Amino acid sequence: MFNLTEILNQAEFTKEELMYLLALRGDEQRKLFLRAAIIKEKFVGKKTYFRGLIEFSNICHKNCLYCGIRAANNKVNRYLLQKDSILEAVKFAYNNKYASIVLQAGEREDDEFINFINDLLVDIAKICNGELGITLSVGEQKTEVYKKWFDLGANRYLLRIEASNKDLYEKLHPNNSKHSFDRRLACLKNLQKIGYQTGTGVMISSPYQILNDLADDLLFFKAFDIDMVGMGPFIEHEQTPLFKHCKELPSLNERFLTSLNMIAILRIMMPEINIAAATALQAIDPVGREKAIQLGANVIMPNITPSLNRKDYLLYENKPCTDEGADECLDCLVARIDMAGDEIAWGEQGNSLHYQNRMKKRKE
Repeated sequence: MFNLTEILNQAEFTKEELMYLLALRGDEQRKLFLRAAIIKEKFVGKKTYFRGLIEFSNICHKNCLYCGIRAANNKVNRYLLQKDSILEAVKFAYNNKYASIVLQAGEREDDEFINFINDLLVDIAKICNGELGITLSVGEQKTEVYKKWFDLGANRYLLRIEASNKDLYEKLHPNNSKHSFDRRLACLKNLQKIGYQTGTGVMISSPYQILNDLADDLLFFKAFDIDMVGMGPFIEHEQTPLFKHCKELPSLNERFLTSLNMIAILRIMMPEINIAAATALQAIDPVGREKAIQLGANVIMPNITPSLNRKDYLLYENKPCTDEGADECLDCLVARIDMAGDEIAWGEQGNSLHYQNRMKKRKE
């Protein structure tokens, strides 16, 4: 029998305790949320950091079984933004004091794509005098490519593991060399060695997944010494192989509640990391991201992709904000963060405190 009050005063949890916390609902769940909110305020403050999200291409060479922009989906209108369009979005972020941007795209490793990003990073540095924090989220690459991008000014990298259990990972991806769990893990380790603020994340309540897997995911984040996490509820896409399992999954509301528990527990376990309030939360609950901010998340990503292309970057169904311009998205999020009781950290990059401490230890 578990004593919730005692468990919530701990910073370390057994797998059994994590599974108990993940299943909490009702008044007990609210106690978890309250504890996570207290930890957040104590360690990272009631601040939310903006990361201007630029989804600059939906061309992908992978075939992940859950993703709407997988290479085999021939119903997608493929695009790669012109460099000028990307730089206009960067200027918007810089001029509006976001202090950080995220460059996200489908996964490619060809020279044309790599050189495109090389040139892009050079131009971004000219626009902002090196003042913008730059997160890349463009998948698995060779170590020398990661190092080149780091040297050109990218200082954060998000590479979601999606499932830290290898067996589960292999059920969510095709069985071929392009979709290797071991390589993904090796890439995360390489990113850390190079010096990136390293981020990862998982899908919550995906097909084949059980609470035991989610508990392992939380322990993985801790053991890996991760700096930032972006995770959210699994939402199916009808043009993917895993869509056939949608009727077997927990309800959308259950997926949402479990996602909030994951965020709250992780905040308690790793109080100094950055945790994003995923857009997928808002796809289920109109104020989903605000709820995540209240109980532990401290990063939100306003979409500043040109409106014309947003509808073509659909990883899952019912993605919100696909018809808004960057200005509308900004106005909306300012109101939402205020509603959540946080202040927006205008002009602050919001580097992970966990990362800063990790790098200090590495130098000692």
